[in-house]
Amino acid sequence: MKALVLSGGAGTRLRPITHTSAKQLVPVANKPVLFYGLEAIAEAGITEVGVIVGDTAQEIREAVGDGSQFGIRVTYLQQDAPLGLAHAVLIAREFLGDDDFVMYLGDNFIVGGISGLVEGFREERPDAQILLTKVPNPTAFGVAELDTTGAVVNLEEKPKEPKSDLALVGVYLFTPAVHEAVRSIEPSWRGELEITHAIQWLIDKGHDVRSTMISGYWKDTGNVTDMLEVNRLVLESVEAVCEGSADESSEIVGRVRIEKGATITGSRIVGPAIIGRDTVVKDAYIGPFTSVSEGCRIEDSEIEYSIVLRNSSICGVRRVETSLIGRDVEVTPAPRNPSVHRLVLGDHSKVQISS
Repeated sequence: MKALVLSGGAGTRLRPITHTSAKQLVPVANKPVLFYGLEAIAEAGITEVGVIVGDTAQEIREAVGDGSQFGIRVTYLQQDAPLGLAHAVLIAREFLGDDDFVMYLGDNFIVGGISGLVEGFREERPDAQILLTKVPNPTAFGVAELDTTGAVVNLEEKPKEPKSDLALVGVYLFTPAVHEAVRSIEPSWRGELEITHAIQWLIDKGHDVRSTMISGYWKDTGNVTDMLEVNRLVLESVEAVCEGSADESSEIVGRVRIEKGATITGSRIVGPAIIGRDTVVKDAYIGPFTSVSEGCRIEDSEIEYSIVLRNSSICGVRRVETSLIGRDVEVTPAPRNPSVHRLVLGDHSKVQISS
């Protein structure tokens, strides 16, 4: 069995971060989202992985390399434009051959991995298997409609009037039957080859398409709110470790991981939180569910429930919350403008001004 990991796409919902960085490499608990997916694939016993890349191909290649750090072998497959998930399967035909495969969206996060799912698929081998979860906003997702027996009867991509609240999670399992399906469909109104259309084609042709309701936690980390929520979730399991240094005037409360080279001076850190390698925290407060990456400086400031990417500094800012701060960013107080009154007064006016 092989894996196909999608790491193209523009990441428009995470702009401006994704103007200069791949959305799959935005870190959660100081580790890129994409890495969690690759680790889950490796844990499921899959070693041959095709990675679909687009405009951010070079950055993805530099981060993932040949895959040996994850125990996998990576083949990069260039997608010239984001033309849909089914198009990714189409261009991966030679790599996939006649093997079964799991398709994993690189910006998705699933707690508990996919090992059980892959094992069950290997044993029963339906033509396709999808993962479903209930969501409050189904219009933003591919949506599945089930009959009274629980069988999948209809799929629709981002419907204006959804027939259910069951969204497709960004993990799919296929046998080679899907290759005929992706060759047989036409682009949608979005100009993309939709994987939902390919799966619907399989259903309409009488193929065995099954669904599984996931019981664990799933998030599409395509926007800042969900990214911060996943960061919170991952930090819930962080262990207290101090590989850096904290002076006697600092207070470290709860589960805080302080990485090598980090220095904490005169500060209070309340976990769960991570302080990255070579980061300086001075006369500051860092609150729960905060990940500060490597090479940062937090001084005379307060920050909570946020993600700070590498080589950024926050100095002299009294409170930062619920924020995603990019790489090489400087956050400082705005200069205080002197109070001034600008007046246009008619003749014989009387004005009282509080000083």
